[in-house]
Amino acid sequence: MERSISANMGKGCLNHNERKFIAKNVDPERTGDNIVYCNEDIKEAYHKLFDEALAEYNARQKRNDRKIKDYYEKIASGKQEKTFYEVIFQIGDCHNSNAKTRDGKIAAEILDEFMKGFQKRNPNLYVFSAHLHMDEATPHLHIDFIPFIETDGKRGLSKRVSLKSALGAQGFYGGTRSDTEWNQWTYSEKCKIAEIMAEYGIEWEHKGNHEKHLSVLEYEKKMRAQEVKQLEEKIDDKEYELRVMERRISDYSEGEIELSNLTRKLNEGKEYQLEEPQTLMSAKTYYTKFALPVVNLLKETAKKLAAEYYRAVSDYRNLGIENRELKSEIARLREDIKFFKIEREEMRKEINVFRRLQSILGRGEIRRIFETYKERKRSEYHR
Repeated sequence: MERSISANMGKGCLNHNERKFIAKNVDPERTGDNIVYCNEDIKEAYHKLFDEALAEYNARQKRNDRKIKDYYEKIASGKQEKTFYEVIFQIGDCHNSNAKTRDGKIAAEILDEFMKGFQKRNPNLYVFSAHLHMDEATPHLHIDFIPFIETDGKRGLSKRVSLKSALGAQGFYGGTRSDTEWNQWTYSEKCKIAEIMAEYGIEWEHKGNHEKHLSVLEYEKKMRAQEVKQLEEKIDDKEYELRVMERRISDYSEGEIELSNLTRKLNEGKEYQLEEPQTLMSAKTYYTKFALPVVNLLKETAKKLAAEYYRAVSDYRNLGIENRELKSEIARLREDIKFFKIEREEMRKEINVFRRLQSILGRGEIRRIFETYKERKRSEYHR
């Protein structure tokens, strides 16, 4: 059995999703079969996500006209981002997965399992509304989310709305016009649905794609390439941290020179030397006028030196530990990259083998082999 998978950007009509009004294509007698996963007020979701970052941002502004009163209203009135995005997932169509049939109910079970892992797979997409509709022709899933990214906050809010950056943080980087972050991400989610479908003995039908069995291998290869790219970027960041830390450590060497200069100053500086007592000056006068100020100055200097010394020693030790940890982490990351490159090469070999088999046996024979395999898996599943 084969079923198509669709993933489309929805209009985001929350009232329709919540069934605050009943459209013509909705059967109100089956509305009770719908599943509501979450249904949070979007403005409350914005407060939960961004209020802390907004307060930090406003506190840094010296001019009132640069402060943001309401982040939701700012996004709503702007043109760069939408306040939220919606994606609609569906398996099959009204002919082979009608909501009233057993196949439709299986499609709903698959979408239900898929939805339960959605938020964990997508940490940068905050889901505030999600509904599985069973009261239309075909079961389908509406997922409404706020895409966000966390930054250092040097420019703007430390947490802000951004679809492109949110998907980028999850490993999806735009390529050609047809290979956008959105397309890469939806394809990844469709692959997850296909995994669950396989457990039910259902194969993903790639409409218009003659090499449908090959596409998953190609996708996995592409994902490994993205993971390698992310790891390489992480190594660059860690190496930059290491260079900064090494500069800080070298600063302590310069500090030793300064300490040596201070020692010389203590030995030779006039303010730290006792003058010869004047003729007929009493010991008490000499002590009060000359000795005591120098002693007090030496005490204060000694206290400051001791405090600075212990702080410097502590910092130096901590820097040494951090330095070693960074070097270890960079070494681990390099090993991960090596592993992913090997895995990607293995996938490339698998793809080439598949293509050779297809050229030798023909698509018809390859299809027959897959059908035999699927039939065996279906039999195992229904035992």
